[in-house]
Amino acid sequence: MIWINGTFGVGKTTAGTALVERRPALRHFDPEVVGYMLAHSLEDQAFTDFQDLPGWRALVPATAVAIRRQTGQHLVAAQTVLRQEYWGELKATFSGLGEQIFHVVLDADEASLRHRIENDQLELTGRQWRLDHIAEYSASRDWMISGADLVIDTSRLTAQDVAARISGAIPPELAVRTDG
Repeated sequence: MIWINGTFGVGKTTAGTALVERRPALRHFDPEVVGYMLAHSLEDQAFTDFQDLPGWRALVPATAVAIRRQTGQHLVAAQTVLRQEYWGELKATFSGLGEQIFHVVLDADEASLRHRIENDQLELTGRQWRLDHIAEYSASRDWMISGADLVIDTSRLTAQDVAARISGAIPPELAVRTDG
């Protein structure tokens, strides 16, 4: 699993898509879809973020491993995880399932983030929400960067540049198809 982490608006999804296009042996996996399934199934329960649900932190690794075993492909996930304890739980669960995570953190200075978010014409409905979470990312930044296998400052890079850097840093055991 290649997990692209970082704040909202830093370019995770765009870089992940570009990485899969660059390396067709990789497959995109969206952990958020697991959250949507849980939100739908637990609509009578009170929660504000599906990452707070222990079920999300258990089902994401289980689902990812099932997809990888079905397809024989390593996965690329682009998902912000700002809580260190949740990241630790995800990593431990993946490890317990015999899976390795290559943790990439995309970073950018605050001015670049604000500019990207404010000028994003695709994610208009989430604009303010993403701006509101810059401070939360700043509070999480140190642990995220210290726990990353690769950190890329995306402030002045294109998505293709970011994908090329990730592609060049992927460990050999994650760069090829597996037997499934």
